[in-house]
Amino acid sequence: MFAARLHGARDLRVERVPLPKAPGRGQALVQVRATGVCGSDLHLYHDGRIGDTDIKAPLVIGHEFSGVVAAVGPESFDGNFEPLKPGTRVAVDPAQPCGHCELCEQGHPNLCCHLAFCGNYPYGGSLCEQMLMPAHGCFPVPRTINDEEAALLEPLGVAIHAVDFAKLRVGHSVAILGAGPIGLLILQVARLAGADPIFISDQHPWRLKLAEKWGGIPVGCGYQAGPQWLLKETRGRGVDVAIEAAWADESVAQAADMCRLGGRLVIVGIAGGNQLALKASVARRKGLTIIMSRRMKHTYPRAIRLAASGRVDLAGLVSHRFPLKRAAAAFKLNAAYRDKVVKVMIAS
Repeated sequence: MFAARLHGARDLRVERVPLPKAPGRGQALVQVRATGVCGSDLHLYHDGRIGDTDIKAPLVIGHEFSGVVAAVGPESFDGNFEPLKPGTRVAVDPAQPCGHCELCEQGHPNLCCHLAFCGNYPYGGSLCEQMLMPAHGCFPVPRTINDEEAALLEPLGVAIHAVDFAKLRVGHSVAILGAGPIGLLILQVARLAGADPIFISDQHPWRLKLAEKWGGIPVGCGYQAGPQWLLKETRGRGVDVAIEAAWADESVAQAADMCRLGGRLVIVGIAGGNQLALKASVARRKGLTIIMSRRMKHTYPRAIRLAASGRVDLAGLVSHRFPLKRAAAAFKLNAAYRDKVVKVMIAS
């Protein structure tokens, strides 16, 4: 079969690789239908690493995906604890927690001590034609959700998890830094939670236009301009919650500047340089609660309900589509932020 393997920074090749083995106990063989290019994939593509995890051998990347179950092993139950059957269309959770460690038993599988995660070295990802996955990570989706939307349930889950951390109440004011797919989904979920007003910043004007469509108020993204403008708009108070959903660079300090006294700062973005920077005096004087949001947990059923009911627009995020054989071109375009890119989808 074909797969897109990253050999090093900006070296993505579509190559033939062996087919997966037959599924074992509790496993499903998934025919991959669609994979979304995520910001974390772009980190890998840019640097050949993410955080302190280096790619030490060619790696199939990708983790936002959907597919069709081709075969199942014995005792294979889906994410709803129902028997998983071949032919079922599924959204697939890329996280594979052990289920037995201290954090898993406490209900935090996203913090599993032995977590395997698709597309994060050394675990292969979804930019391929078929892959083996734990059956319990497969969530059946209704016909009203297409393959691309099913793949985007993963970033929607990340957005739901971030909003959970934000502890929003009706009428809370919010600033979102970054109007990429995650930021735009956080915007939609925050509106459903009753947040108002919701300010959002980004360096790309076409993304801010999309944010306006979903009720966001655009903010300049310059280090000084953004916080100063927002503080003026809020009469010096700042917002109840700031959510950083960009590259976690100077945007973290901007988010802290935008928060009110006693506010909450939720950091979703991944720092390219593996360092976070903000003024300690700002965080201390304001008494900020700072939360690092790690992927997601227990969100797929909620995400499916939101998407199936039309309360969240997933299809509106998709700006570009590529076949698997053109994955290198897809990443090149996305990494350069050309052609008004928002979300790139790759069909297997």
